[in-house]
Amino acid sequence: MSKQATLTIGDKDFPLNILVGTENEHAIDISTLRKESQYITFDDGYGNTGSCESDITFIDGDKGILRYRGFDISELAEKSNFLESCLLLFNGELPSSSEIDNFKTKVFSHSSLPSSVEEIIKTMSGNTHPMGVLSAALQALGGCFPHLSTNTRPADIESFEEAASLIVAAIPSIAAKTFRSSKSENTPSANNAFSYCENFLHMMFGNESAESIDPAVSNALDLIFLLHADHEQNCSTSTCRMIASGGANAFASLSGAVSALWGPLHGGANMAVIKMLNEIHSAGDDGSQFIQSAKEGKSRLMGFGHRVYRNYDPRAKILKSACDQALEALGVESPILDIARNLESSALQDEYFIARKLYPNVDFYSGIILQAMGFPTDMFTVLFALGRAPGWLSHWKEIATNGKRIHRPRQIYQGSTHRPYVALSDR
Repeated sequence: MSKQATLTIGDKDFPLNILVGTENEHAIDISTLRKESQYITFDDGYGNTGSCESDITFIDGDKGILRYRGFDISELAEKSNFLESCLLLFNGELPSSSEIDNFKTKVFSHSSLPSSVEEIIKTMSGNTHPMGVLSAALQALGGCFPHLSTNTRPADIESFEEAASLIVAAIPSIAAKTFRSSKSENTPSANNAFSYCENFLHMMFGNESAESIDPAVSNALDLIFLLHADHEQNCSTSTCRMIASGGANAFASLSGAVSALWGPLHGGANMAVIKMLNEIHSAGDDGSQFIQSAKEGKSRLMGFGHRVYRNYDPRAKILKSACDQALEALGVESPILDIARNLESSALQDEYFIARKLYPNVDFYSGIILQAMGFPTDMFTVLFALGRAPGWLSHWKEIATNGKRIHRPRQIYQGSTHRPYVALSDR
């Protein structure tokens, strides 16, 4: 017999089932409460609401745990790579060699964008933020492949593998084309001798001669993508699921997720880190004055702490060593990087930050790496979207396969009560 909670309203009791997750999380099921009592619950921003049951990603913020399909992020970071993790998220199991090879072949076959998508990018890239271009380009991409974007559930589910490989391939091509178009440069063709991340770096910064790329650099970028691949029910993922719940195809759902990620409170954290570092440098500070200012509540230390993790962000621990290796391979030295290291060292040793669990998070290190690689800050969120795409696709698939109803939150109305219309002449 399942556990139950009881909610008492006035003199009436309402029994509510308790759901228990595989990691022993408990939730009170209120799905029938409104029907039975005429009451709803209020949870501003859904911070304490379980909006779905999912078997994709598990997070324990207190213990610093992140797992994709049950596999710990540290083990995946050490032994896996981004494309293999894509398949793990999509299908729930580690793929075989043949499955990986087949996926890589499909991804590479889609690396060239349809001409109509390229035209949209060229038209928009001069005046539109790269995230706006990406959102529009994904919609256009779906239009170029109508058999993959039918908005008919059985057909879209059946073609998921093809649609997913197309989207995973297209986002780096869209990003590179957007960047190159903004500089009035041609984008080099993809090279099948390169890995996924090598190809992206080649299209972004290389030329047709296809120079070799230092493995420490491409591996660090691959790691950034892997670490961002999914993060449970965040703003953009929840947006993707809500759009999908209405029956929309994967292209439309991901386009909406990109728009949600674009918001500075969600996807702009690593940009904020670089902005903070530049401001510290402009003030002639090595970071120590800023640390003191942050302790006094006068400044905010960007890239430290996390809404979910009340412990060290497990992704930050992993990315720190990759950051050092990538910077060494790039031969990059700058006052900005020195300031970043001073902030990191101070925060990790200062009791003020330790007591408040303000450890460096993944955004702190990813912003430093991406800037050192040469990515402009307005491309940072696009790279976040590139890494998060397999998570969005996995959640789209979960909703498309198992979803039973359209998502429709309720509200507590606080506006005017009924009032009569006043004619214009009497106002």
